[in-house]
Amino acid sequence: SASLVGSEMCIRDRNGCLPALGLERKDKMITLITGGSGSGKSAYAEQKVVEFGDFNRIYIATMYPFDEESHQRIARHRAMRAEKNFSTVECYVGLKNVKIPKHSCVLLECLSNLTANEMFQENGAKEKVVEEILEGVKNLNKQAEQVVIVTNEIFSDGIEYDEETKQYQKYLGEINARLAAWAKEVTEVVYGIPVQQKNTAVSYTHLRAHETSAHL
Repeated sequence: SASLVGSEMCIRDRNGCLPALGLERKDKMITLITGGSGSGKSAYAEQKVVEFGDFNRIYIATMYPFDEESHQRIARHRAMRAEKNFSTVECYVGLKNVKIPKHSCVLLECLSNLTANEMFQENGAKEKVVEEILEGVKNLNKQAEQVVIVTNEIFSDGIEYDEETKQYQKYLGEINARLAAWAKEVTEVVYGIPVQQKNTAVSYTHLRAHETSAHL
C-alpha cells in the first residue's frame, strides 16, 4: 500500500550540462547509493536530490515501524528532511503501484527494508521479490525526472547466517546488481565520504569534450 503524507569537463547548472558543449539537459536517470549502517548514505542521498534542482521532492519510506527503535529512526530521518521540502510516501510493499506527481525527483529509502517487507509481510511478493521490486523501480523511473535509490552494504561482515537470512542476502544482492547495471551513477558512502563506483554521465561528457577539442 502507498499513501502520500516534498564537473568535470563541462559547466553545469541544476539542469545538467550547459550548452557550452552542445549538450541538452541530461536525461532522467537512476542514481544508486550504498553504504553500511551509519555511513552517511542517507544524508548524501538527500543532498543529491536537492542538487538536482527545483523538482517536487518525493521521499518513499519503506521502513515498517515495528518497534521503538524503528520509530526513533523514522523520526530522526524525518528531522533530517524537515527543511528540504520533501513529501513522504509510505510504501512497505507494492512499489509498482505508487503514483507520484509530475516533475518529481524521487528518493527511495531503502531497498534492504523493502526487500525484507516483500519477503516476510503477509501481502508481500515472497519468492518473486526480485521481479516485484525491479518492476517498482521501473514504475518510478517512468514517472519521475530523477530517481535516487538507497541500499545497504550487508555482505561483508563474515557472519554465517541461517538459510532464511542467506536467501534475503541473495535477493538483495541480485536487486543491487541489477539496479547498478541500470543506474547511470553508483556511489558507495564510506565514513561519510562518497566514493563513486560508476558514472556513465561523466564518461559521456568526457567523450563529447574530447570530440570537441579534437576538432579545434
